[in-house]
Amino acid sequence: MPGFLKSTLAFLRNTWRGLTSMRTALVLLFLLALASLPGALIPQRSLNQSEVDRYFGDYPTLAPILDKLGAFEVFSSVWFASIYVLLFISLIGCLLPRCWEYYKQWRSKPVRTPRNLARMPHYEKATLDASVDEVMTSARKRLRRWRMVEREEADGGRSISAERGFLREIGNLVFHFALVGMLISVAGGKLYGYEGQVIVVANGSEFCNAGTYNYDSFRAGLTVDGTQLNPFCVRVNDFDVQYLPTGQVESFRVDMQYQVDDDLDTNTWQPYLLQVNHPLRIAGDRVYLTGNGYAPQFTVTFPDGQQRTGIIQWQPVSVQTMLSQGATKFDPPGVQDDVQRRQKQLAITGLFAPTAAFDGKVLSSGFPDLLDPTVAVDVLRGDLGLDSGRGQSIFGVDQSMVDQGRLERVARENLRLGEDITLDDGTKVRFDAVKRWANLQVSHDPFQPWVLGFAIAIIFGIGTSLTIKRRRVWVRVVPNPEPDEPGSARTVVEVGGLARTDQAGYGEEFTRLAADLLGTGVDHSPESRAVAGPARERKS
Repeated sequence: MPGFLKSTLAFLRNTWRGLTSMRTALVLLFLLALASLPGALIPQRSLNQSEVDRYFGDYPTLAPILDKLGAFEVFSSVWFASIYVLLFISLIGCLLPRCWEYYKQWRSKPVRTPRNLARMPHYEKATLDASVDEVMTSARKRLRRWRMVEREEADGGRSISAERGFLREIGNLVFHFALVGMLISVAGGKLYGYEGQVIVVANGSEFCNAGTYNYDSFRAGLTVDGTQLNPFCVRVNDFDVQYLPTGQVESFRVDMQYQVDDDLDTNTWQPYLLQVNHPLRIAGDRVYLTGNGYAPQFTVTFPDGQQRTGIIQWQPVSVQTMLSQGATKFDPPGVQDDVQRRQKQLAITGLFAPTAAFDGKVLSSGFPDLLDPTVAVDVLRGDLGLDSGRGQSIFGVDQSMVDQGRLERVARENLRLGEDITLDDGTKVRFDAVKRWANLQVSHDPFQPWVLGFAIAIIFGIGTSLTIKRRRVWVRVVPNPEPDEPGSARTVVEVGGLARTDQAGYGEEFTRLAADLLGTGVDHSPESRAVAGPARERKS
């Protein structure tokens, strides 16, 4: 049993060492980036379920396999979370010991001057006509910005050990800790944040952030139940889109108003011009413009003279020409009996073109702006299946009702703006207006400022670690052992250097430094200048 316990502890210790090594952290970081690719290339259920359904239709063999692998829910899959957690543990495990090691290096004195400085990668030697004290004073002034310590040598000489570039390791630690902080912040945003999508017609329609039921789609964090959302309201008054002659969008501008805090009690509206990449920041949330389209307006005049007007968004099928499809549905007025009401429901379905262009008899669109708005509609009458308890798309009708004969087509026509069509029972359907709609995204992420701060720290840390060099320099000053003679050299000076990092540039810096210390530089002050003797060695 003791042997088994010993081998188990050894296995756990080796596993922990392997997991917390920097090499493992780099591998996990690469795997995290690699694992994120399917989330960018394959549609995700949390973002667009309709695109996922379309993917299943386009790739019926591949899609079920990818679904079993979690490719349509990458960022909530077990394997992605495993990589994420392992990377977090690995970074923490390898950073804490490095912090302790850096602290010990920072508290320790520079290493002693090597016995044989000539073995250093950078080396120079000269015999100077100056005393030991004069040379040491000059060296101290030249190295005043370095971490240095002076020591007495056994042969009566003196030496200076100096080093510089400790900020490089600080930059490295800041980079990695900021990376850990960003991972925590992103995870916190997933826990405490939420994101919702809502379409608002630009005719003065309003949206209030009162609950998840007001959204067309809503994605909540793990700790968000949707009952305590930040209260605010927005009203979309107008939506202006400018196009280039090629049909490319030049600008989006949403003329909107909002209410927040005391405005909700006083019913005061504040104006705001919403644009792409210029979100409305309100009540701790951000409101983005993420899409747009058209909402045709139809007015139905029933045989008894009563009118009903319907306007609802239609779905673009081509973002280049804004050709759209949809369905506008009506209940007959004044019918109390549920059976009769279901038999007389109307649905206006078809295509809408902002600028009509016909391919034979098929309606298409030649330009995305409202130059010649036209609809090609089918008018259906019967049971729309709205009371069946099954959900159905707002952009179409329940096809099963058509297949069962409970919903029949009673008219088909192309209508330009202002035109109408009369049904067999005298009901008139008029196409009388077009409004734009804006797709608004409401995002709440209390950790977003932290993500920004850690991103800045990452840039600062990696910039510091890449630009600053760790380097050491040693100066040994020994009295000349030759007999004193008038005019003879009195001091032997050795200068050695070592770069702690594989970066170019220290050779030139060392040459300048050695020239100053050995008295061969230019523009020296009188008290630090020394005259070089005839004997000098150099290795650089």
